[in-house]
Amino acid sequence: MAAHTLSSAPLPSRAPLLRLLLRRRRGQAHSAAPAKLPVCSAPSRPRRAALFLGPGGAGGRRRSGVGSRTMSASIYSTRVDSESAMTKNGGDVEPLPFVYDKHGGVIIEMTSLMDPQAFSASLKSLLSKWREQGIRGVWIKLPISLANLIQSAVEEGFWYHHAEETYLMLAYWLPNTPHTLPINATHRVGVGAFVMNDKREVLVVQEKSGVLKGLGIWKFPTGVVEPGEDINIGVVREVKEETGVDAEFVEVVAFRQSHKAYFEKSDLFFVCILRPLSVDITKQESEIEDAQWMPVEEFAAQPFVQKHELVKYILEVGLAKVDKEYAGFSPISIKSAFSEKQSLFYMNRRDLEKASGSISTQKDS
Repeated sequence: MAAHTLSSAPLPSRAPLLRLLLRRRRGQAHSAAPAKLPVCSAPSRPRRAALFLGPGGAGGRRRSGVGSRTMSASIYSTRVDSESAMTKNGGDVEPLPFVYDKHGGVIIEMTSLMDPQAFSASLKSLLSKWREQGIRGVWIKLPISLANLIQSAVEEGFWYHHAEETYLMLAYWLPNTPHTLPINATHRVGVGAFVMNDKREVLVVQEKSGVLKGLGIWKFPTGVVEPGEDINIGVVREVKEETGVDAEFVEVVAFRQSHKAYFEKSDLFFVCILRPLSVDITKQESEIEDAQWMPVEEFAAQPFVQKHELVKYILEVGLAKVDKEYAGFSPISIKSAFSEKQSLFYMNRRDLEKASGSISTQKDS
């Protein structure tokens, strides 16, 4: 908001001049006042179940370019004309862009530059109005270019909810009760690949960095599923990137859940069986020290495999799938009753078909 000056503007009439001087005096008093203490120090523990805002967790490897991500479209409702929706206080309060969401809350999504004092005044006005209307949760999405507005929001009682590369999301709970806002994403998703060729050789790698660097230990290709990427696609991509081998996804055969893994987040690690479509290896120079096809007996004989239970079980389950018809989980595409969005449902299709067949046989008899 541009500052008013008396020298460059035409001489106003007496009444507007008095209003102008009073406005400037109020602004000076506001700037001289000590900063307000935050209304709330830490949010209460939410009662609702965790909402996964994204499949990719903190600490995951990022290959995609930097881009702005918006909140899930499922929480949005009809966009509101903020200027006509809010009551201005004598023309001193600038409008803020906001939408009402589907859960009785409001999302302020800032996109344009704004003076922090003007932002603070507008926020106070809106919070007062929304409190009277019975609004409960309020969100502010601030792009990194508007980081100068963070202090004003925090002084009004907002807390950090989550941050991405290009924005920060703050939250506030208007009622004087423990909040029920969904918490930030709690897990990241990792994948490991068991790939065996017709010679009973498994595809293995040595890493250039991390805890296994320089130890000469061979391991299965692993990686992190990227935001918006399905497990079956992510594991094929990881194998291709690390080894240059083309492979076809077969099944998820097991998964592990661990906690306090990366930035205090939990970790879901899915073990997948892949069928090789090529044999030539081209290792990833940035992350992989070496890659090869190794006889499964030689891989199993490593002391590391004998000591590390996760790798030992991956090997056991992988061989059970190859040799003993172990049934894993394969994806089928499903559609929600609430939207046209497609998702993947992983299930043991073989045993389901057997069970369905036995049920139909019993009905026929």
